[in-house]
Amino acid sequence: MNFVISLKSRGYRETTIEGYSKDLKHLARYVDLNVPDEVRLFIGERRVKESRKEKLVSEYDNYVKWKGLVWDKPIYRRDRALPFIPLEREIDQLIGSSRGKTSTFLQFIKESAARPIEAWRVTLDMLDAERGVIYINDPAKHSNPRVFRPSAQLWAMINRLPKKTRFIFRDHEESSLENFCRTFYKIRKRTAERLQNPRLLKIGPRTLRHFKATIEYARTKDILYVMNLLGHKSIKNTLVYTHLIDLRSDEFACKVARTVDEATKLIESGFEYVTDLEGLKLFRKRK
Repeated sequence: MNFVISLKSRGYRETTIEGYSKDLKHLARYVDLNVPDEVRLFIGERRVKESRKEKLVSEYDNYVKWKGLVWDKPIYRRDRALPFIPLEREIDQLIGSSRGKTSTFLQFIKESAARPIEAWRVTLDMLDAERGVIYINDPAKHSNPRVFRPSAQLWAMINRLPKKTRFIFRDHEESSLENFCRTFYKIRKRTAERLQNPRLLKIGPRTLRHFKATIEYARTKDILYVMNLLGHKSIKNTLVYTHLIDLRSDEFACKVARTVDEATKLIESGFEYVTDLEGLKLFRKRK
């Protein structure tokens, strides 16, 4: 039984196995995987971030244990850099420059705060149109499952997508998230050049998760709510969002809808429903 098969037998997810396979193949191009001292030296001399070295060591350590080898495992500390948080209009520019499944995928993460892999795993049976919610029942990194209420805009985008498989965003059952994201990166590059905004190049699908968590904490000041939104099991992972950026200058435009027609037009123009007050519906959109 080879190492990849052993990972499958131990219940590792497909995407995790893909990462292991890719990294170990990379190491094997330069060193003999069965000579731990060579691997240790190679990883130590690489000019990459500490977090990358920590990941390689962790993956190789799993291989060492499976192979029955012995090595002096090095210790690297994962980088704790704060994530980049873009302006909402920058995210919307990328969503507007995309089409079909790419734009819907980005909007999905922006509203749900799902990890990209979690959005990629969402199937049609996780959509509950009757209750107006979508379930994230296949969470990543041992997170908690959760549910969110998408906007009318996102529902419309999802409904327009072709249903070729049981998944929302996949054309084929075995479609790769990595290949799917490459399409977005090409769109991102063209959009950044067209708008002359290099900040857009720092926005990836996961950035939208960080954005949602940050603005929700700024809005509610409720760290437990954000923790549940993200599916975190430990509040330590959520606390980073309490001091990412000061959003006080990121102002909202507010509108009131008195009829269904007025509410529909506001939603179509990008406004988000907030609450009902004295029989009126309140909407907002960041300026």
